[in-house]
Amino acid sequence: MFHRLLTTAAALALLAGPALAAQDTIRLGMVLEPPGLDPTANAAAAIDEITYANIFESLTRFAADGSIVPGLAESWEAKDGGKVYEFKLRKGVTFHDGADFDASDVLFSLDRARAADSTNAQKELFADIASVEAVAPDLVRVTLNGPDGLFPWKMAWGDAAIMDPASAAGAATKPVGTGPFQFKEWTQGDHVTLTAFDGYWGDKPALKTATFRFISDPTAAFAAMMAGDVDAFPIYPAPETLDQLKADPRFKVIVGTTEGETILSMNNRNAPLDNPKVREAIALAVDRQAIIDGAMFGYGTPIGSHFAPHNPDYVDLVGKTPHDPEKAKALLAEAGVKDLKLRLALPPPPYARRGGEIVAAELRDVGIETETTNMEWAQWLETVYKNHDFDLTIISHVEPMDVGIYARDGYYIGYDNADYRALMDRLKAAVDPAERSMVLKEAQEKLAADHPVAYLFQLAKTGVADARIEGLWENAPSPSNDLSKVRWTE
Repeated sequence: MFHRLLTTAAALALLAGPALAAQDTIRLGMVLEPPGLDPTANAAAAIDEITYANIFESLTRFAADGSIVPGLAESWEAKDGGKVYEFKLRKGVTFHDGADFDASDVLFSLDRARAADSTNAQKELFADIASVEAVAPDLVRVTLNGPDGLFPWKMAWGDAAIMDPASAAGAATKPVGTGPFQFKEWTQGDHVTLTAFDGYWGDKPALKTATFRFISDPTAAFAAMMAGDVDAFPIYPAPETLDQLKADPRFKVIVGTTEGETILSMNNRNAPLDNPKVREAIALAVDRQAIIDGAMFGYGTPIGSHFAPHNPDYVDLVGKTPHDPEKAKALLAEAGVKDLKLRLALPPPPYARRGGEIVAAELRDVGIETETTNMEWAQWLETVYKNHDFDLTIISHVEPMDVGIYARDGYYIGYDNADYRALMDRLKAAVDPAERSMVLKEAQEKLAADHPVAYLFQLAKTGVADARIEGLWENAPSPSNDLSKVRWTE
C-alpha cells in the first residue's frame, strides 16, 4: 500500500509538473504596438508599458502609489537650495549584456538626453541641467541652472532611463537595460517577449517569461480573455464587457486611476483656432459626460483643466465650461466665424475613435463640420505630434503631472502664452511645497480660462486579469506594466 501511494503521488507530481511550471509565465494584452522599444527616443506610451521598470531603470522610479522611490540611485541629497543634487548609486549592478553599471553611464545618459540633437520626447525634463559630474564610480553630481524641487521626480520618468553607451544606439529594437527582465524577441505585429534576468541586482521576479500581445480591436480583446489566450489586459479596451467579466469567477476586474488627461487638442497656430473665443466655443460644444458614457461606458472622471482629480492640488474647474451649445454658437458669431470645417485626426485607442464620433456630432450641432481621419499610431506621431499638421485631435496625455507641456516651445498644441510660461518658471524654482501647490492651482485656473484645448475626462485604468494573478498595478502613476511583483497564486 505504501509503495502504491508513493507511486501514485509521483505520477501526480509528474502530471502536475507542466501546469505548475506554466505559472511562472504571463501573457498580457496591449492595445497598441510600440513604434520602438527605446523610451528615451519616442513619445509613445506603449514603449513604457513594456519597458518601464521591466527592462530599463532610472535613477529614481515611480512606486505603485505614485511616490518617488530609489531606483539605480539608492539615495540622493539636494544641496544649494535645490540647485545641486548628488545621487549615490547602487553597487554591483550590471546591464543585461554583462556590462558593469557606474556613474559614467549616468553621465552618458543624461548628456545624451539633453544634447542638441536629442530625440527625447521629454527633453524639457533635462533642459535645466547645467552639468553632470561623475564624482566617483558610485556618485553623480547634477548641477542645475536654478533650484528645482521636482528634479528627483523628473528622474523617475521612463525618458530618463539609464543606458550603456555600447548598446544605446540599438535600444529601439534590441533594448539592453538593468531591470529584472531582459528583451528576448519582438515579432512585429504580434508580440514582444521578455525573460527574467538572472543577474538582476534586486529581488528576483516570480515570473520567468512575460509576453505582451498586441490586440487593438475591443471585440478581439474580449474574445482573447474569454478563450484564455491572454492572462491579463491591464488597460482593457472594451469597457462595455466589464460587467460580463465581473460576473465570471475566472476573472477579476481592476478599476483604478491614471495620469491620463483625455483632451480634444486644438492647433492654436491655425486660424481660427488662434482665437480664444473659438476655442471656448468648441469647449462649450462638447458634452463630457456624453463622451464618458458613449465612448467609455461610464468609466472616466470629467475634468476642466489639465490635472488629475486624485492629485491633492487638483482644482475642480468643470463648471467653467459646461455643455452649452447656445453659448458656443454665440461665441462663434462674435468671432465672425461661420461655415467652419476642421480636420479631426484620431489615433487608434477606443477612447479616441469612439469619442471622435460623439465630438463630431456635438460640433455639428453648433455649426462646425469635421473631416475625420483615423490614423495609426506611427502616422499620428509623425503627422500630428511632430509636424503639427492637424486642427483637432483626441489624445490622452498619460505623463504624470505634465502641466508644463503648455509652456514648451514647438509643442504640437501651439499654445504660446507668456504669463503661463512665467507660471512654469515659478514652479521650477519653487522648493517649498506650499508655494508649489499655489502655483499648480494658478496654472490650472489659467488653462481653464484660455482653453488651449477642450478638457474631456481623466482616463480610468480598467484592467482585467485571471483571478489568480496578483501584483498588477491598480492605478497608473506612469504608463507602466511593472511586472517585478507580479505572481500567480494557487
